Amino acid sequence: MIEALLAQYRQTRALSLSCCEPLALEDYGLQAEAFTSPPKWHLAHTTWFFETFLLKPFSPGYVSPEPAYEVLFNSYYNGVGEQFPRPQRGLLSRPTVEEVGDYRRQVDTAMEGLLADDTHPERDEILERVKLGIEHERQHQELFFTDLKYSLAVNPLLPAYIRGEMGVAGIAGAPCWLGYEGGLSGIGYRGEGFCFDNELPRHRSWLEPFELSGRLVTNGEYAQFIEDGGYRRPELWLADGWATVQASGWTAPQYWLERDGVALEYTLYGAVARRDDLPVCHVSGYEADAFARWAGARLPTEQEWELAASKAAPPSDGVGTGHYHPGVAGQCGELQQLYDACWQWTRSAYSPYPGYTASAGAIGEYNGKFMSNQWVLRGGSCVSTAGHLRPSYRNFFYPQDRWQFSGIRLARDPQ
Repeated sequence: MIEALLAQYRQTRALSLSCCEPLALEDYGLQAEAFTSPPKWHLAHTTWFFETFLLKPFSPGYVSPEPAYEVLFNSYYNGVGEQFPRPQRGLLSRPTVEEVGDYRRQVDTAMEGLLADDTHPERDEILERVKLGIEHERQHQELFFTDLKYSLAVNPLLPAYIRGEMGVAGIAGAPCWLGYEGGLSGIGYRGEGFCFDNELPRHRSWLEPFELSGRLVTNGEYAQFIEDGGYRRPELWLADGWATVQASGWTAPQYWLERDGVALEYTLYGAVARRDDLPVCHVSGYEADAFARWAGARLPTEQEWELAASKAAPPSDGVGTGHYHPGVAGQCGELQQLYDACWQWTRSAYSPYPGYTASAGAIGEYNGKFMSNQWVLRGGSCVSTAGHLRPSYRNFFYPQDRWQFSGIRLARDPQ
């Protein structure tokens, strides 16, 4: 068990570094908005997590290379102490990239020593926290791409993260609907592996019969919504959504643009011609809800999504293997694009399951304190890490957020 966990630790830490390989060293400080973080900060923060929640409490001889890192790389853990202001993370010219690398190597060496100590009296707790730390870093590997994409996109030069073609082939099949009987359904994680606390406790939920679209909404379908005045028709929008549209001046998804009469979409491969058959991506929950209403449908509840996903094929090993834009769905026959294209907005508020309790101490701030004013997304995206996703996984963002790889899967009541 220890060898397997240590292998996961090494693999996860190495993958974080490989995400930065296409970047020049001076690009590590990129940050374009208060809600994003620069690549260098992600590398340091995931290291801070292991240092703060494992080495400091369980390795008495461990000494941090810099006491100020406790503040600089603390994201939101008030129980640990102060945090450096998030909007100013891009101003951190120090520590340098090389110093962050040294920090990672020091923590990795200490972590390997801690894991090798099979006589430690707190061994069970250590192993559970290592598992959480690995999953936490996998989450930040995805955030690395979403934050970097936003920061590159605000540059008028529209630089690419990856050179070359996107490699997206095929033609999207016609939309279709798949029916589900509903009934009393088990919701939440089941199994012997890792899950986050917000996936528990498993409980029962009653569902009426429903239908889900077999694939995600495409750029072409969303363009029809725009052409029909979707962003100018208040009757399609929730009140807060309409206020957001008016205040933000939205007229299209996050990365749609037009140059010399050509419809383009900014991607991690740079600005490319927009393809009608690719999933619409980087839409907010408000936009997803308005499109669903325009289409005579609705967004699924998270319980509906989980029931349907539990009957479909599990995530493939192809997730997170070097494709940086969602691909085309094939011919409908089963649910497609569950985990490897875009996160899918649900109409469910992010709230605790019946019987949920957060862990004690600062580590309990991981999920529970965010269960307010956010919406649940399900599935996964083209930049999610392999092995990280499952039917019960609950992602969550504010409904106005759209810099994530978020798309739309429609639901409806039986006709």
